[in-house]
Amino acid sequence: MKKGDICEAVVERIDFPNKGILHVEGERIIVKNAIPGQKVRFVINKRRKGKSEGRLLEVLEPSPLEYKEEACPHAGVCGGCLYQGLPYEEQLRIKAEQVKGLIDEVCDSYEFEGIKGSPEPQGYRNKMEFSFGDAYKDGPLALGMHRRGSFYDIVTTPGCQIVHSDFCRILEATLEYFSARGIGYYRKLKHTGYLRHLLVRRAVKTGEILTALVTSGQTEGFAKDGQGDGRAEEQEVLKGWMEMLKLLPLEGSFAGILHIRNDSLADVVQSDETTVLWGQEYFYEELLGLTFRISPFSFFQTNSLGAEVLYETARGYIGETKDKVVFDLYSGTGTIAQITSPVAKKVVGVEIVEEAVEAARTNAAANGLDNCEFIAGDVLKVIDALTDRPDLIILDPPRDGIHPKAIGKILEFGVDRIVYISCKPTSLARDLVLIQESGYRVEKVCCVDMFPCTANIETICLLTRK
Repeated sequence: MKKGDICEAVVERIDFPNKGILHVEGERIIVKNAIPGQKVRFVINKRRKGKSEGRLLEVLEPSPLEYKEEACPHAGVCGGCLYQGLPYEEQLRIKAEQVKGLIDEVCDSYEFEGIKGSPEPQGYRNKMEFSFGDAYKDGPLALGMHRRGSFYDIVTTPGCQIVHSDFCRILEATLEYFSARGIGYYRKLKHTGYLRHLLVRRAVKTGEILTALVTSGQTEGFAKDGQGDGRAEEQEVLKGWMEMLKLLPLEGSFAGILHIRNDSLADVVQSDETTVLWGQEYFYEELLGLTFRISPFSFFQTNSLGAEVLYETARGYIGETKDKVVFDLYSGTGTIAQITSPVAKKVVGVEIVEEAVEAARTNAAANGLDNCEFIAGDVLKVIDALTDRPDLIILDPPRDGIHPKAIGKILEFGVDRIVYISCKPTSLARDLVLIQESGYRVEKVCCVDMFPCTANIETICLLTRK
């Protein structure tokens, strides 16, 4: 078998996050985005050190596990979801097996508590970043998600199943509005054009919606007869978009409609300048009896109801904290810290993103929590300067896990209990090796599915000092 060969086989299993495993002529091959039981056609596109990978070309026969009809009209085309065709119970089984397999490789004995599902397996996301582009080269304007395997092509997704229908109405109306006016999108290779992204956030508990149009600052094309910089004409177009949105028949209600100018060369949603077209620059969400103020770029779990399951589970692992000092490292907007603080002596949160730290302080004050301290900085650099001594440590790092040097400094505190919350089990498994070598043992592990229909999963791990 060589690179370029086209093969057919049945997928035997799927390893985290999306690695379909199959065999051809006794050789193990990885084909991404193929699910167990599917018969697939693929082309060998990588061969290195005896390992082969294939690129999926076609699903020849569906898996016996799949629905006869896809739950989502965009499934298999949009790059967002992997498991749309599988019953939810099967999704949970696959994810639990993936995590347990990874932890079993690095831990001798521990209690695996299985997986807890999302209260809402559909329509659960509270945030989406839609991209402008075209469905194919020089095609009509599109707005939605990237086509699977493509950096450029965009799939318009008005039938997306993992968001509330309000997201889809806002998406369709925005696309129709700008298409009718012939306004083009920002081309990433040429760095020219106007429309970049549509950001939509919606609170589950309050129904408040925050939406932002993200554009470049290239307004010359708006100028009438080629005269001027087009800024005045741009403002008229933005005002029309805002007024159109306010008339939409939504179940929720707008808290704010924003325009964000972004001239970064990177294909990310960020702000060089934010203008409030209507309302305010934030909205409120409720979680476990606490209220959180959320701005366009605030980190907040994308599944609000699932977050309650995650944090309730974490709170059970944290255990008794009366008269104890708790460190919440990689604290984000301080959600875990604030949930823990009512039953702790003090909670100290450390987070590198300054905006998230400011949001944490604002939210803690609004919730009447005066025993929370939030510090802005890199855990690796800040940890030596902390004056408090923790009795318990909570870790909730980014996807790539914890820097090995930071792990060493964290473990020097010698606390009896560590609760590690991870959104990437492969990073968790890697970090557990170092933590166990330093005298801790894994007591128990539980998965919480915060991302139904996708390949992602949250994992909570309790470690105790031997």
